[in-house]
Amino acid sequence: MASAISLRVLGPGGVGARRLAVNSILVQHRTSLCSAGSRVKGISTSSIDRSNDIALRRSYLYVPASSDRMLEKSLSTNSDVIIYDLEDSIPPSVSDKESARERLAFFLSVQLNLPQRERVAVRVNDITTPFFEKDVSEMLKFGAVGTLVLPKIHTARDLHHVSRAIHKSVTYSSRHSTVPPLRMVASIESARGTWNLGDIASWTSEYGAEAGGKLDALLFAAEDYCADTSVVRTSSRQELLYVRSQIVIAAKAFGLNAIDMVCVNYKDLNYLKDECEDGRRLGFNGKQAIHPTQVDIVQSTFVPTAKEILRAAKIFHQMEIAHSSQKGAFGLETDEGGKEMIDAPMLKQAANTLRIARTAGLEIPRID
Repeated sequence: MASAISLRVLGPGGVGARRLAVNSILVQHRTSLCSAGSRVKGISTSSIDRSNDIALRRSYLYVPASSDRMLEKSLSTNSDVIIYDLEDSIPPSVSDKESARERLAFFLSVQLNLPQRERVAVRVNDITTPFFEKDVSEMLKFGAVGTLVLPKIHTARDLHHVSRAIHKSVTYSSRHSTVPPLRMVASIESARGTWNLGDIASWTSEYGAEAGGKLDALLFAAEDYCADTSVVRTSSRQELLYVRSQIVIAAKAFGLNAIDMVCVNYKDLNYLKDECEDGRRLGFNGKQAIHPTQVDIVQSTFVPTAKEILRAAKIFHQMEIAHSSQKGAFGLETDEGGKEMIDAPMLKQAANTLRIARTAGLEIPRID
């Protein structure tokens, strides 16, 4: 397999600026990607230094807070993020909303084997409801909650409103602790939200991240968006290409994660796989899930394929050789007979691929 791609080093023309960029990338990633502890041809990853690894947040599984059975079952899921839901999965009556909040609060207060804080999220009711303020204040009593998912975010002003509620609920001691700031996920559900994506993605709290929360991701709520815009949903997803692309671009412009829409057909796992692959190609980091059976497919799809990992390992290895020979680029011949010129941007893509693969515990082949 390793011989399927051949490499040819290009001449030194135009090396200067490219070599500087390439050298920066190589220095940045050499230790983490080429360490002796990396999983190479089946060698264990236990000795890898993971201090610079990114946190994988591929699947976001919704769990209704109205069900004791589902709350208990959530403790056994391997989903990267678990979203305990106080919003759409709960009937709209006051008694149902308050009962769900109380049930979730009790669950979070008595469970001794909760997932790590970075995996625990709560979707609160939106800021226009009478439930929002108490949802936030009650959920932030528990140090186990690391993320708030915020529905119906239409403008940056909505995030300021949320941040003020967080500021009122976060204690002085927790603002000055070593616990990471509360993450916020903004759900884009409307034409207004889409129109204001730049302002939303660039938002920061007036109180600072420790006291007012930190925006971590943009999430696409497709069904709400279609209801708001009269877009007709089809299995091709073509009608959602524009808005999904815009969400990814806005998120990446400001260093945020981008979370793709729910696959509502939870019984058709082949379609789910196709939708996941589509979302990953568009640049999404992960995807929402509404059923535990969706989690494994989401998490196995939002990582590099074996072919992508092999290609990235070859690029990274051969660029080191080219650079040591005072060359800033090289040519890569593919199985199909084409040829790509590989320089700094392609190296950066390769380094990202290998970093994600290593974090996911995937095998990275040794290239000699």
